[in-house]
Amino acid sequence: MTLRVGVVGGGQLARMMIAPAVELGVEIRVLAEDEGMSAALAATAVGDYRDAETVLAFAREVDVITFDHEHVPQDVLAALVDAGVAVHPGPAPLGVAQDKLVMRARMAELALPQPDWAAVADATHLQAFLDEHGGRAVVKTPRGGYDGKGVRVVTAATEADDWFAALAEDAGGGSLLVEELVDFRRELAQQVARRPSGEVRAYPVVETVQRGGVCAEVIAPGPRAEERVRLVAAEIGVAVAEGLGVTGMLAVELFETSDDRILINELAMRPHNSGHWTQDGAVTSQFEQHLRAVLDLPLGSTDAVAPWAVMINVLGGPATGTLDERFAAAMAAQPAAKIHTYGKAPRPGRKVGHVNVIGDDLDDVVYVARAAASFFD
Repeated sequence: MTLRVGVVGGGQLARMMIAPAVELGVEIRVLAEDEGMSAALAATAVGDYRDAETVLAFAREVDVITFDHEHVPQDVLAALVDAGVAVHPGPAPLGVAQDKLVMRARMAELALPQPDWAAVADATHLQAFLDEHGGRAVVKTPRGGYDGKGVRVVTAATEADDWFAALAEDAGGGSLLVEELVDFRRELAQQVARRPSGEVRAYPVVETVQRGGVCAEVIAPGPRAEERVRLVAAEIGVAVAEGLGVTGMLAVELFETSDDRILINELAMRPHNSGHWTQDGAVTSQFEQHLRAVLDLPLGSTDAVAPWAVMINVLGGPATGTLDERFAAAMAAQPAAKIHTYGKAPRPGRKVGHVNVIGDDLDDVVYVARAAASFFD
């Protein structure tokens, strides 16, 4: 009998699950937010993921529900579980990914390394934190932020007054998250896959390059990542997955600090931008691995297939013309590059695709990847 996976959310992550699903003989269905989304090839329904009846009706046609994003409300997740639907990841770990204050508290309970932080309900508490941390800090909205949104570096408590006012208006109160401004030398990401029966596999730790709060490049494995860094990053990833009961793919974004600490920055419980390199650079891509994990099938090898892999995001796309018009030129100029597109119209700052290149020499791999991506600027 064919296994059926239902993905809530029709973005590019759902889109990139389609090919491995076909290869695994898995039937994939997508509940898309709107017509014409990235995963339209597999979209079997269009509806509001915030409506329990809509999601329940979709879930009745599949064997397991998983997600393209972490925004499905807890009451909808609870309704799925109450109806006997297999949901991976489940409501509890997703709740940690949905609220940064909850995430910080759970990481503290698990005794995992992270920046100094506090929940601040007003400007007085925020100023007290600033005074204790050299007059600078990072303020984050607990829910909804991504790709640099909902994040500010502040030097005065008044710089978050609008966010405090919005919390009071929208939620009748609440707190912002404030964190120490970490002195880091680079950002890393550790991906882990875990299936419901407990098997866990970790991918090589990677280095991520952020521009404007958005991931621009990923290098796998992270250059100059000595054995200690590799081991610590993997241990942190596995500890988060097991400690929270994550099922499916997990990405742990990390800081490597100037004083040689490895600290947890953010979590994502799904395939993640930092793992797109695995499509061409690992034995098992993160998208195939996610499907295996949520179906509780044996996990695939996470070994790299070449010494180096580089992923470059295509952000925004060309100012004129279409992405399609650039494909042939990019392919002809850089035949070693693998070009992945998301079926999205170009828009400033929007992730519309990525380029993967693998090889033996890092400088050459970086050059080819950047050269291929430049055709889509």
